[in-house]
Amino acid sequence: MPHFTNKKLILLLVGTIFLVALISFSLRDRQNASVPEQFIKDTVGFAQSIVAKPANYITGIFNDINSLLNTYEENKRLKMRLEDFAVLQAEVNTLQSENESLKELVDKEDSLKDFDPLKATVIARNPDQWEEKIILNKGSSHGVKLNMAVMTANGLIGKISLVTPFTSEVELLYSNNPNYRVSAIVQGEKSDVFGLIEGYDTERNELILKRIDSSFKVKKGEQVVTSGLGGIYPKGILIGEVTEVTTDDYGLTSMAYVKPATNFSMLEDVVIALRTSISVDGSDGTGTNADLTNGSDESETTDTIEGEE
Repeated sequence: MPHFTNKKLILLLVGTIFLVALISFSLRDRQNASVPEQFIKDTVGFAQSIVAKPANYITGIFNDINSLLNTYEENKRLKMRLEDFAVLQAEVNTLQSENESLKELVDKEDSLKDFDPLKATVIARNPDQWEEKIILNKGSSHGVKLNMAVMTANGLIGKISLVTPFTSEVELLYSNNPNYRVSAIVQGEKSDVFGLIEGYDTERNELILKRIDSSFKVKKGEQVVTSGLGGIYPKGILIGEVTEVTTDDYGLTSMAYVKPATNFSMLEDVVIALRTSISVDGSDGTGTNADLTNGSDESETTDTIEGEE
């Protein structure tokens, strides 16, 4: 057992009393701190400020990065919703137009919109023809045939130009082929306006819609969809949006620049339109296209389609 002398016991009691007094003095309500307390608090506060500034700066950087990522994700979701809205709007306009024309044709059996979707994946792309052709993983063994339309969730991208048993080649709308044409409709506020997608402008990176009857007004921002009259592309597939309207070289008809609805540089998953109605072999929209402009006469449309074969 430890042995405490009287001197040590007295020192212990005095120290205890002093400690209790110091604690009592610190806990009581005071308006002014003592000099030692001021020194300790100022020293600790200065050290905390030195540590806190870089810590707050780093925390602010992480918060800014997190906010930026959240903004990016939100912007991405909004863009997807806008793309979905554009496609939906084109479908609604097409259905409204078709509904008006079918009111007196209740017994109609076939529709130019009919097709069976076949999902496919882009498996190859030639760098020399990046904007012209892609290779898909579906071929004739899956029911794919020449001239079938190919699209994405956003809109039309092209047609089948070559078929093997297990693969197929797609000629994109950006093709330099002068005979590649697509019969199209501009969905106007009052009426639809017919025209032909013929080539694209390399500087503007936009499609060119030609042979528009100058008596019809086409406005910037209007949707352009397939007409279905060529027998290749189903009716109502979104092509793009009008960005500018002008006259052709001869001043007899109008032409418009169309911004494609699909990003042709980011193609991964596509849909091949297996037509359930009668299709026509050949390039859509080729032939005597003067008759196609706002093809109100049945004989004119028949002559145009015969010219496509």
